[in-house]
Amino acid sequence: MLVRNMESTTTLAARFAQSVTPTALRSYLAEFIATFLLVFAVVGSSMSARKMMPDAAAEPSSLIVVAIANAFALSSTIYIAADASGGHVNPAVTFGLAIGGHISIPTALFYWVAQMIAATFACLVLKVIVVGQHVPTHAIAEEMTGFGASILEGIMSFGLVYTIYVAADPRRGPLGSIGPIIIGLMAGANVLATGPFTGGSMNPACSFGSAVVAGTFKNQAAYWVGPLIGAAIAGLLYDNVVFPPQACDSSRGVSEGVGV
Repeated sequence: MLVRNMESTTTLAARFAQSVTPTALRSYLAEFIATFLLVFAVVGSSMSARKMMPDAAAEPSSLIVVAIANAFALSSTIYIAADASGGHVNPAVTFGLAIGGHISIPTALFYWVAQMIAATFACLVLKVIVVGQHVPTHAIAEEMTGFGASILEGIMSFGLVYTIYVAADPRRGPLGSIGPIIIGLMAGANVLATGPFTGGSMNPACSFGSAVVAGTFKNQAAYWVGPLIGAAIAGLLYDNVVFPPQACDSSRGVSEGVGV
């Protein structure tokens, strides 16, 4: 028992040491920059729509604007950060990959810190620059319950993370430029489908950052519980049921797992 405890301690220390190497620190910086740019574009698009259309909540075109911004921004930020950090830009994505064993727990925690600080900073910059508007937060529609909103967010995050697993799986070939585009399209479609009900977040960091700057944390749990559970299910389902590592493609002779 003592030997096992010592081995566990040694393993944990080794994993932590790997999480503070120069390469790891660069990945955290890349994650910070990419998440900042994503949240700046997503929250900024909502503020722009509200500026152009005072009654933006009742305008279908404002939903399209935000969905397009989500798709474009997510595709771009994944592409620019993919080689350095994997381009997670989302705590739910990081959690799903950690559950699947593709990233260590200490590294995932550092990713979370970088993502949440970046999201908060992006919203703070918008608040300082756009003086006449308050930073919008994700809100649940009156006809929705917190549980229902969490389910919706979980389903969307499942679809997003499952798409990431498929797009980034080296057994399907290199990520290239089409992978981020497909992921972005999934995010945009989710916003179009659920924007009026939950805001179509899928990203706990974005919801957290806007809530911190706006000073309200109402229903914040729905934007964490649902996405984290959905992301975890997506990772486990893809790796263990749909396309397990043992399922080697005989035409290519490859048997590695996802490498985002």
